Amino acid sequence: MKKIIFLLVALLVTLHALPARSEMLPGTSEFIDEMVSKHHFDRDELLDVFAHAQHKPAVIEAISRPPKAKPWLQYRASFVNQQRVSYGLKFWQENRKTLKRAERQYGVPQEIIVALIGVETIYGRNMGSFSTLDALTTLAFDYPRRAAFFRDELENYLLLAREQQFDVRDMKSSYAGAIGIPQFMPSSYRNYALDFNGNSTVDLRNEAADAIGSVGNYLKGYGWVRHGLISVPAQVGDANSLGAIDAPRSMGDWLTADVTTGTRITPDEPARLLDYTVGEGKEFWLGFNNFEVITRYNNSDYYAMSVFQLAEVLKAARKPRLSPRRFVRSSGRVKIPQNNYLIKVKIHPSP
Repeated sequence: MKKIIFLLVALLVTLHALPARSEMLPGTSEFIDEMVSKHHFDRDELLDVFAHAQHKPAVIEAISRPPKAKPWLQYRASFVNQQRVSYGLKFWQENRKTLKRAERQYGVPQEIIVALIGVETIYGRNMGSFSTLDALTTLAFDYPRRAAFFRDELENYLLLAREQQFDVRDMKSSYAGAIGIPQFMPSSYRNYALDFNGNSTVDLRNEAADAIGSVGNYLKGYGWVRHGLISVPAQVGDANSLGAIDAPRSMGDWLTADVTTGTRITPDEPARLLDYTVGEGKEFWLGFNNFEVITRYNNSDYYAMSVFQLAEVLKAARKPRLSPRRFVRSSGRVKIPQNNYLIKVKIHPSP
């Protein structure tokens, strides 16, 4: 009798450990039909996959949460800080040959690639812990506001799994389905991810080289211009007389409006005026084509400027002779004073 009870308990424990079958969300059956007819997936396999896909209320809660409107300096301090600089310099040193190759091939400066990866995941330390399948299924069929977008990403995820030959239930990501060291959505993974170390696999979760090459390829694909301007500080004569500043204008037009820089720029170069003023600390920049390309990674001027400024700090610490004059170098450190914000970084000259 004791043996029977023990076996029953063991069976219950085993069943509890198995992934629970769940009722499929409305729209899933039609999606399966489309994947079968359009991409020749096996219907029974997809039925099994989605029978075990879990609806995650935490995903809906996370994506529905209004972003906190942080002041610029507080936002920047989240990314341009000692932790990311320290990890970034280590990442740069460990992957210096790969970064040089990516810069040669795609025209994207090494420091931009390093900074972007640092902002996204702190160099792979925070890639997300959500099941990619659960996250994308939840968003595709229970988030009407962006259902079409996430349905497309779910389609790309299933195709990616088939192409890369991994189990769709194994991948982890952010709550929005962004994958790996550079946080690529599945469509970007399929379109821009590369086998940059030549080992015949494309692995953005475990291979830093693949992440580096893929970021360079992504930015080039969205129009990055080799040696092109990113952003420069601007001095504004009378901000109240400028009118709307959202649209790009030529440098000639900006000069006419009394917006100047300390950099020689051709008059026909288009740029957008960026206002990072906090209280009495007036701060204006001009953003050029390559700045706009960074916003294609994340559609936020704060994000793009954080990537750019982290890149400049990293470059100042690794290549102090090439860093901008506004960085104060003394006693083996780089100081970046701006709007009462000061970060001190140890100089680690490149070998």
